Amino acid sequence: MRRILLLWDIDGTLIDGGAVCEAVYPLAFEHLTGRPARHRVVTAGRTELDIMDELFARHGVHGVEQSRVTSELATQLRRRAAELRTVGRVLPGAVEALRALRAQREVTQSVLTGNLRANAALKLRLFGLAEFLDLEVGAYGDDACERAALLPVARRRAAAVYGHHFDSGSTLLIGDTPQDVHAGRIGGSRVIAVASGMSSGAALREAGADSVLADLRDTAAVIRAVRAPSPAARSAR
Repeated sequence: MRRILLLWDIDGTLIDGGAVCEAVYPLAFEHLTGRPARHRVVTAGRTELDIMDELFARHGVHGVEQSRVTSELATQLRRRAAELRTVGRVLPGAVEALRALRAQREVTQSVLTGNLRANAALKLRLFGLAEFLDLEVGAYGDDACERAALLPVARRRAAAVYGHHFDSGSTLLIGDTPQDVHAGRIGGSRVIAVASGMSSGAALREAGADSVLADLRDTAAVIRAVRAPSPAARSAR
C-alpha cells in the first residue's frame, strides 16, 4: 500500500482568520520595539518569522532576539483567540475533506504552515480541526524562516514517527498561494492548489501546481487529486 504524507496549509486553505490574524504582526512589532509599525508587508504564503523580519528591516530595527519574537506573536494571537473564533471561519468543504481523508488508511495528514507551532495549534483547536491532523509530524514557521525549507522538516518527523520514508512521490502539499506551490516544487513534492485564498486558479497553475481546485467543497475531487499518481509514476507507465 502506497503511504502518503499529506501536508495542509492553514490560513486561506482550511480557515479564514480575517483581519484578526493580520493584526497580530503590527501589534507584536509595537510591543517589541515601543513604536507603531508605519509600513505594511505582504503576509500570504510566508512564515511568521519572515514577515516579522521584513517589518523590522523596513523600519530599520535590528537585533531583536527570535525567542522574543516568537513569544510575542504567540501572546498576541492568544489574546485575540475569542475574537478570532467569532470573526473567523472554517472554509467550505474543509471539515468534510479532512474527515474523508482521515478514513483513507494510507494517508497521514499533518500541516506545513508559516504559522508558529503554538499559533497553528491554537487556530486548529479553535475551529475544531486539530482532531484530524497529526501535529507532531508537521512543519511550522518557527522551524525555518523560509517556507521552502519546511518540507524536509516534516518528512524527517514523519519518518521518525511512522518508520516510513516519504519521498517526492508520496509527499503532497495542499495550499492556496504560489508560495505554497513553490515550496512543494523546491522541496520535491506534489502540490494541490486551492483557489480559496487571494490567488486565482490561473496564478496557481502558472506557479506549477499539479492540480488546482476552486475550493474544497467537492470532497470526491479532493480525494481523487490526493490519490492521483505522482508525475514520476505516470511517466513510468
